[in-house]
Amino acid sequence: MSKLPRITGNQLIKALQKLGFVVARIKGSHHILIHEDGRRTVVPVHSGEDIGIGLLSQILKDCQITRDELRDLL
Repeated sequence: MSKLPRITGNQLIKALQKLGFVVARIKGSHHILIHEDGRRTVVPVHSGEDIGIGLLSQILKDCQITRDELRDLL
């Protein structure tokens, strides 16, 4: 299993959109993404900051995708 990449919130949103997730709404700096099959997650978008490893792991778990699948989308 590969290591998690260091990415920003905007990069992660673009990758998730390739999988069919859409931004349902935005509350402050938090973007709520949903998929038509019911999966949903929240991605924080703070300019110039990477998403932490723990939070990125939880987002991947929420989206039911693997680290390798995320790496392929980037």
